[in-house]
Parts: sequence; C-alpha cells; structure tokens
Amino acid sequence: MMTKTSTQTLYSKDFALWVEETVNQLKAKEFNQVDWDNLIEEIESLAKKDKRELESRLTTLFEHALKRQYVPLPDCYRGWEVTISRTQQELNLILRDSPSLGNYFLQVIDECYKNALKNIRKEYDTEFPDAYLLTRDVDRLLTEDFWKAR
Repeated sequence: MMTKTSTQTLYSKDFALWVEETVNQLKAKEFNQVDWDNLIEEIESLAKKDKRELESRLTTLFEHALKRQYVPLPDCYRGWEVTISRTQQELNLILRDSPSLGNYFLQVIDECYKNALKNIRKEYDTEFPDAYLLTRDVDRLLTEDFWKAR
C-alpha cells in the first residue's frame, strides 16, 4: 500500500511508473491512494499542451501560406503547399479529437498570424501584409487552398 508521500516521491522519480500506479488505483477505485495533486496538474497540462500544439500548427500554416502567396520562388511552391496540406491535416486531427478547441482556434488566429509574420520577415525581404487578410472560416482554412483567394 502506497502512502501519499510515497506516490508523490514516485511521481518525481519515475513518472511512467507513477502513471501506471495511478491508473491501477483509479481502476480499483482506490481513490484514497491516488496522488490527486499531481494527477490534477497532469490533466491541466494536457489541455495546455493541446492549445500550444494548435497555436504552433496554426503559425506554421500561416508562415507557409504567406510564403506561398507573397514570396516569388516558384521552385519552393510545391514544398510550401505540401507543408500547408500536412499542417491542415494535423490541425483537423487536433480539432477532431478536441472539437471545443474550435473556439480557441478563432481566438488565437490574429496572434498566430503575427507570430508567423515575425518569423518569415526574418527569413525574407518581401512585403507581407500587417493585417490578417486570409479567411477566418476554420473549415476553409483547413480544407482549401485558401491562400489563392486574395
């Protein structure tokens, strides 16, 4: 029988074993044995991780869409379009698994666009629009060649 102190120590010394023990305790309904503080912290971090992943992918989507739209390097178009398509697929998977992040997606569009601009302006001496001119329709952003409509 593990005490609260020993499960907290296990958490800091062997995370994988802590997870296994916690799952076993939950399945056995041994709720008084569960390291609740660390379990709550881990569950909260899962939502933050999904949000960070969404932001990272959305920034990548905008970076490549802007390059494709404004950087006159035809030899690079195919690679940028492949990255756009792959990123759209990855974002769709995130939203499929967590549909409630659709609202968050809309909240961070402008911030992700600004981050994308900051990144690609370091890479290219091309004029990129400061204002977000792409669609705000999530479905279009994640399924179409949205960068072509300008």
